[in-house]
Amino acid sequence: MSVKQLFAPIAADMGAVDEVIRTRLHSDVTLIRQVAEYIVRSGGKRLRPALVLFTAGAMGYRGTHHHELAAVVEFIHTASLLHDDVVDESDLRRGNKTANAIYGNAAAVFVGDFMYSRAFQMMVGVDSMHVMRVLADATNVIAEGEVLQLLNCHNADVVIDDYLRVIRYKTAKLFEAAARLGGIVGGADPDTEARLAAFGMHLGTAFQLIDDVLDYSADEADTGKHLGDDLAEGKPTLPLIHVMQYGTPAQAALVRGAIENGGRDDFAAVLTAIQDSGALAETRRYAQAEATLAIEAISVLPPSNFKDALLQLSDFAVRRKH
Repeated sequence: MSVKQLFAPIAADMGAVDEVIRTRLHSDVTLIRQVAEYIVRSGGKRLRPALVLFTAGAMGYRGTHHHELAAVVEFIHTASLLHDDVVDESDLRRGNKTANAIYGNAAAVFVGDFMYSRAFQMMVGVDSMHVMRVLADATNVIAEGEVLQLLNCHNADVVIDDYLRVIRYKTAKLFEAAARLGGIVGGADPDTEARLAAFGMHLGTAFQLIDDVLDYSADEADTGKHLGDDLAEGKPTLPLIHVMQYGTPAQAALVRGAIENGGRDDFAAVLTAIQDSGALAETRRYAQAEATLAIEAISVLPPSNFKDALLQLSDFAVRRKH
């Protein structure tokens, strides 16, 4: 199932979210408008705002407040991408040049700051302390995840639990917040809200684990990024950790050296070690286990097209090719 088919139940709502995004991106500063509009036009799956809409719909909500919250989530996500690309010195994302490659690092960082601050303006406007607490906590945890990932770079002694912690902080936390927000606006009771949050957390973890698989197996034309980017940056992702734990001594030594030194010189040999050790299949197994936990978390929700879409989203997160 394509993303377009998956999002069919919320197509009109996503259009409304896009309109909120366009309106809220306005600034009297020309460069801010240029960079922000470029980022939004560059695309993306919009999974996080979709989660707000799906979970709100699953709770029977039929108002419009979830449009604003979905846009807030997208702004937080986009701001983190702008900063990530500067830190990682990336020049390609989703098949397009990154904002920092076009406008420079300073512009990308400051526009990221603009998006963060605009997101906080918007969440204050919602006038809900619960919503503000969820989003403020999520943004803080994401920042901690960024620092944890930075500390792990070029560290070949990272174990699986350490790496999963980075995923839960850096990536899954915003998925968790998005799913929780839909529950809040839909009037979910505390137990249901917690289940929706668990769904988002497990879904986000599965999504990132598949990203790790695709970094060593996808078609670059599909992903819009260079294969082996994580290795070049010295990031010890799960496929690499698996090789070091379960590969041959020679394979483990090869991967250890590649992580510690970074770069792409050993990419072909590392890719062979990953394939021969079954690391990609094992990472997919971890992702499937997370998707299964996500499905179990929302088993108590009443039947609806929105619940069906959430279940399909769990399957999509694991089966996708880009």
